[in-house]
Amino acid sequence: MTNKKDIVLIVDDMDMNRLILESILCDDYEILQAENGLVAIDLLYNAVDLPAIVLLDIMMPEMDGFEVLDLIKSNTRTANIPVVFITAADIESTETRGLRGGAVDYVSKPFNPDVVKARVDNHIELKRYRDNLEETVEKKVLQLVKSKENMLETLATVIEYRNLESGHHVKRTSILSRCLVNRLMDIPYYVRQLTQLHPESMLKAVPIHDVGKIGIPDNVLLKPGRLTPEEFNIIKTHSTIGSGIIDTLLTKDEGDEYLLHCRDICRHHHERFDGKGYPDGLSGENIPLSARILSIVDVYDALVNNRIYKPALPHAEAVQIIMDGSGTQFDPGILKAFYEINESFLKLSQALENNSALL
Repeated sequence: MTNKKDIVLIVDDMDMNRLILESILCDDYEILQAENGLVAIDLLYNAVDLPAIVLLDIMMPEMDGFEVLDLIKSNTRTANIPVVFITAADIESTETRGLRGGAVDYVSKPFNPDVVKARVDNHIELKRYRDNLEETVEKKVLQLVKSKENMLETLATVIEYRNLESGHHVKRTSILSRCLVNRLMDIPYYVRQLTQLHPESMLKAVPIHDVGKIGIPDNVLLKPGRLTPEEFNIIKTHSTIGSGIIDTLLTKDEGDEYLLHCRDICRHHHERFDGKGYPDGLSGENIPLSARILSIVDVYDALVNNRIYKPALPHAEAVQIIMDGSGTQFDPGILKAFYEINESFLKLSQALENNSALL
């Protein structure tokens, strides 16, 4: 079975030029032709298999080569295709403009077959190398991100065991957060925001919200009674400790959305809608959406489950306490969605309690 040939797109309004270039390249490449820029763009934007290179004439009617180049480079699907300009031998200024616009090279008329062939071969080989390198780098980045996810999730579970929660709070808040996010995805006002945030990446960050408790002393973290004001101030530092841990994993140029969600959730899930929360006193929609969602889920789970400092409350009482925080502690819009599905929270909580396999 023979390997599929790379595709070369030749764009020139002169039939003779296209035929000459095709005769030079046809033994090694599959050739596509376009008699003007409009046809070329239509071919590129609708192609199932993109060409490996475009040979592009500059002086053409309707749309010149510079306009075609701009359209190729402005489309994310075609931006990485190398473009080689076809130029007259005495037009140096157009060559300079083309190279500055993103063309990788030029071939001069009249065509020298050896030069044309060598330049096309070289640029396709260079593109193949670059594509392989980008794929390798992307795989390495994904592996690195996954290792960070695994490390942080393990650390979060260890902290929950230390906090006498047996890791269940982490899993419960993850499942309940997904339930609430699914409801918000049915509300136009929130679906746009959530889509931009990539909800799957955001939800993966939920288990990390209390990772900063690793820095809280046992005598404070595990105290069975009411905390003193000083002790409560110590507990509050878990939000900044957690975000600080995430900051150590983020490089200056890294845009890892998972870690950015982790940082937002760690730092801001105790902010209040009225601005009276901590650590930064953010209010309203200045609080990241991920943290506004988790704050409701976190409080619900804390209320309906036993903690060392309090017994579990009935579902209805917990819901009423949370609803009383509308506009003060919690985002009223998200709270409305929570109330609409609060029976689902009850059923999920019961199922999680009765089926340890889910945990």
